[in-house]
Amino acid sequence: MSAPTIVRAAALANVSHAFLGRPGGVSTGIYASLNVGIGSEDDPTAVRENRRRGLATLPGADALLTVRQVHGARAVAVGAPIADKDRVEADAMVTRTPGLALGILTADCAPVLLADARAGVIGAAHAGWKGALGGVLEAVVACMEEFGADRSCIAAAIGPCIAQASYEVTDAFLQTFATTHLGPVAPWFAPGTRPGHHQFALEAFVADRLRAAGIAVVEPLGLDTYPDPARWFSYRRATHARERDYGRQLSLIALR
Repeated sequence: MSAPTIVRAAALANVSHAFLGRPGGVSTGIYASLNVGIGSEDDPTAVRENRRRGLATLPGADALLTVRQVHGARAVAVGAPIADKDRVEADAMVTRTPGLALGILTADCAPVLLADARAGVIGAAHAGWKGALGGVLEAVVACMEEFGADRSCIAAAIGPCIAQASYEVTDAFLQTFATTHLGPVAPWFAPGTRPGHHQFALEAFVADRLRAAGIAVVEPLGLDTYPDPARWFSYRRATHARERDYGRQLSLIALR
């Protein structure tokens, strides 16, 4: 059995956290092996065991809390575990409850973990292009401030997500993005490999939104989910391979 891939961020060195990869679980086939996606078609028993193993990577964490991610901009404050069947629709969470691990599921979108260690407030956000463009990062920061955090003291790390070199989008995508975003969009787009296409820098966009929101310490880990099937799940790679479904990896953070 392979050991789990665990990545830590220097920016969150004072907070218990982990960006987990694909190895180290019990799922098989296209879900092999640490698939934590409740919404996938994987064996639910395997998913539960994988989620248990993911939680075990954080010493002192007693319960894992995830939400029903919908690519929106809602951030919710949480103070106690919620049963998987009762997950609320949201794309970010905030807590100051020790032992409660906030978990984000991704397979190309950017997982963002945040902490104001001095105030004892943490957050976690699922930031695909729609959520990031719609304001999920600003929402999670505002929610953290309601719990006593100071945005100038918040550190954020951006976990494994699809990189610009792997993320080709169409002219229509660029036009939709430009219509919604207030300001120039050129910094996040490069020429694509085909006419009418562009390469989108999701991680850089997320980092820039965090900095614009007043977060001084932002650490993009620079881990591309698409080209490394042994290490990461990727929705886009699974789509290109015409697989019927795909696994999700887990990023989590907790207060001790």
